[in-house]
Formats: sequence, C-alpha cells, structure tokens
Amino acid sequence: MEFGEIPVGESAGAILVHSVKLAGRALKKGRVLTEEDAAALAAAGIARVTVARIGADELGEDAAATLLARAAAGANVTVANAFTGRANLFAAERGLCVFDRERLDALNLVDEAVTLATLPPYAVVEPKQMVATVKIVPFAVPRDTIERCVALASGGESILRVAPFLKLNVGLIQTRLPGMKETIFDKTVGVTASRLESLGSSLMGETRCAHAVDALAAELKALLERKPDLVLVAGASAIVDRRDVIPAAIVACGGRIEHFGMPVDPGNLILLGRIGGVTVLGLPGCARSPKENGFDWVLQRLAAGLTVGSQDIMRMGAGGLLAEIPSRGLPRAAAAPSEAKTEAPREARIGALILAAGQSRRMGEVNKLLIEIDRKPMVRHVAETVLESRATPVVAVLGHERDRVRGAFSGLKIRAVYNPDYADGISTSLRRGLAALPEDLDGVVVCLGDMPLLSAAEIGRLIDAFNPVEGRAIVVPTRRGKRGNPVLWGRRFFPEMQEVAGDVGARHLIGAYPEAVVEVEMSGDGTLLDIDTPEALAEFLDRAPVNS
Repeated sequence: MEFGEIPVGESAGAILVHSVKLAGRALKKGRVLTEEDAAALAAAGIARVTVARIGADELGEDAAATLLARAAAGANVTVANAFTGRANLFAAERGLCVFDRERLDALNLVDEAVTLATLPPYAVVEPKQMVATVKIVPFAVPRDTIERCVALASGGESILRVAPFLKLNVGLIQTRLPGMKETIFDKTVGVTASRLESLGSSLMGETRCAHAVDALAAELKALLERKPDLVLVAGASAIVDRRDVIPAAIVACGGRIEHFGMPVDPGNLILLGRIGGVTVLGLPGCARSPKENGFDWVLQRLAAGLTVGSQDIMRMGAGGLLAEIPSRGLPRAAAAPSEAKTEAPREARIGALILAAGQSRRMGEVNKLLIEIDRKPMVRHVAETVLESRATPVVAVLGHERDRVRGAFSGLKIRAVYNPDYADGISTSLRRGLAALPEDLDGVVVCLGDMPLLSAAEIGRLIDAFNPVEGRAIVVPTRRGKRGNPVLWGRRFFPEMQEVAGDVGARHLIGAYPEAVVEVEMSGDGTLLDIDTPEALAEFLDRAPVNS
C-alpha cells in the first residue's frame, strides 16, 4: 500500500488519511477523494495531502473485514455491514458466547493489521447484543494475509458461535442436619428457581432428606425415575472429600464422580458427577446466594447444552476470582446471575467491640478489668491486642466504674461509649456497642475484657475465615474442640443481636444458624481463658505469662 504526502492535483482516487475541514464541509479520513474533492482542497489553498493507495495484491479495509467476519460467524451469529474497517458480529439468540481460544489467538498473531475481539469466553448474551468485532487496522491488507485469517476463522467450523439456552427440567435435593431452619431450604429453592428461570430452564421439584448417604441415595433414585435433565444437590454441610456424603450417595446409585473442586472463588467446593446419562452437581455453599459464583459458570454451560468435564472446570481459573465484598446486611436483590454486577474483591471490613461494663460480681469487691497483669490493667491488655489486629474501628462499652476503666485505655485509639443500663446484663452492652459501629462494616469481633491471653493473630484468623458468600458468617474460635471467644458476627445478625435481653450474649444465634457458622481451631489457649474469679486469677498468675 502506497502511503504518503502528494500534491492535491494527484489525489483523485486516493484515500484521505487525515480529515480536512473546508468552508461548510469536512472531508473525513478514509474518504476516497474525487476530482471535485481535489478541486475543493485546492480552492481552500491546500497544496498537499497525505493519502494511501491500495495495491493490486491488497484488499481494502471494509472488504477484508467483511470476509473475515463472515468466516468467523457461526451458529446464531449475524454480521453487520463493515464500515471504516470494522464489521460487528451480533447474537441472534440468548445463550453463551462460545469460541475457540487457540484459533482466536492464532488468528490475532497472523498480522498486526488484522484483529478479532470477542466477549469473554462463555459470556451470557442477549439477542442483538454484540459478541465480537473485526477491525482491519490500516486502510488495506495483503490478500494472502486475510486469506490466512479467514482459513483460521472458518476451519472445520466457524470460530465463534452462540450456544442457545435449552429448556432443562431440573430436580433439586437438599439435605438437612438437626437444628437447621426450614427457611434456609425455602430460600435455596427460591434462589435456585430464579437462577434456572433466568437461563430458560425450570425447577421440576424439590425434596429434602437427612444428610446421610443412604437417605440421599434413596432420594436420588426416586428423582431419577422422573427423568430430569439435571440434578442439583445442596448439602447441609460443604463437600470436603470425594468420599463425603454427596459423592458417596452418587456412587451408591451406580454413578461416578468426574470432578471435585474448581479454580473459581466463590464456588471452589463444587462436585460434578453422573448417574447414567444424567449430570448431578453437588453444590458449593455459595449456591444458596443469588450472587455470581462458580456454580453459575457450570450451570450456564449445561443450560446451553455444552459438555462440562473435569478439564473444562480446571480451565476456569482465568477470571475465576469472583469474590465480592465479603458481606452485606443482606444479599443484593435476587437478580439473575448474568445481570448481577460484581465489585472488586476487598478484605472484609471488620470492627471490634470490647465489652467492659460489667460489675465483676464473681471477683468480689475488685473490678477484675483493672487488675494489673505485667503492670497493666487486664482490660488494657485486651485493648492493645485488638488494636494490633486488623479489626477497626475498636469500640469499648463502659459501665461499672466507667471513669477508671476509661483511664485504662489512656492513649489508645478506642472509642468509648457508656451503657447506663449495665446492671441489667451483658445484652445491654451488646446493644450499645452495635449501635455505635459504623454502617459500612461487614462484621464485628465481640471481645470480652477479661481475656488477657488473647492474641492479635487469633483475631486475624477469625477475620481470614470470614466469608458469608461461602457460608462463613459467624466465626467461632475453638481449642481442642471447645468453643471460646471472641466470636466474629456478620452484619446480617446485628438486628437479632440487638434484640437480645438479660444477662446473656448472642450465643444462642450460633445454634439457630448452624449453616452460617465456621469453627476455627486455635493453637493456643488465648480464646478459652477468661478470668472471672479470684481462684481463676491466682491460677492464671501462677501459670503463664501474658501473650504480647
């Protein structure tokens, strides 16, 4: 292709490279100049212009773009007319954008002059939505270059297609453990039905059974007699091994486990199995949420009639970090997963409450929080530990001898709030503390003021474990199987925590929401030891130094 500046008198038939404004008109770049254009340029006092001329062995940008776009367009894809070297491709059906990544890369590596850009692989698309665009970068390209690209785009089958969603009949089985609320299962049914409906499929039925191999195997056999296209199993407990309850039940029905786990977060703990010709998915805990997760990626492909095997799942890691802000007060409105907007991942915003209002009745006349350990009040040890952790802000609730306790926090970046009703029990301090927290927190670590062995690392482990999307909204420390303090609570529980009355905390909610609880085993005793009595204090002072 010839390219350069020439006299205006020689420009007729050439392509204008740069736009030129004339009196009352403009000649745009890419225009093939006519004799009249040349005369107008000359009349405007322009002596020379930069132009391009297409050689005999070259194709102009529009012709080249059209050839490549038509070669690339497969099933359910239409091509618009090319303009300025660009030809857009559109979906003709609702479904998934499917393309051959290796051939796409090979095509784009042929020559810098020829480009084909697509949506992300397996993107959900609507009719008339753009799925790809061809752009020829210069005004023309060699014919052999475009022929090589066309061969790559059309070889065997077209490089790009839209796989339309099918109308699948899907069965859902949920397993239960003692103490689980029926509302959990009801919500899962609603979320699952919405997911399926957004893909053109439907929930043909839902059953519930005990979280046990025999019970689940019986439900699977009964459901398979109804000829579902797909079976989903939402377990009361996350699958942790190929020999766990859900995979064992699939095998007991004569099925096989094809894959366990996926490089998508949330969604890591998904299980792919088959019984006969029916796919069975063991769902990750995040499937109970309407937010996008790895289950959506697998479900969308199955709903589009695409084969999903072990290798397919293992290749989902690129772009597989879907984790959102770990917690909201409630999940966003249950929009179709394809329509939900994800936010950039970030660490959870976790605050801390130090409950320091009690009267220390069991300690006698001494305020236990002010007892000096290593020359510091006990409650200051706790406060310094919490401040050393990632929890922020830190709010301390004061009551009994509030001025003296406030003095123990001297110089520390802690907000102190007063609870005038401290004599009515710990619940009143919990309510005061929660009300003092910022609204943008995802959760709070509720700390007791009499735990001097608590470490910042232990609080950090609680924060690291917190992820409501994966079903970890209440994080409880344990040591040798015994539960301790502090407990990290997700914001969704704040309203119920504020309704607690009397001299009790929110511990009953742990039993009420077992599906949201995760236990984190600690390596030391800092989360177990609280000092309530003179005997406990004497034993502690004789036993061990304080963690620092």
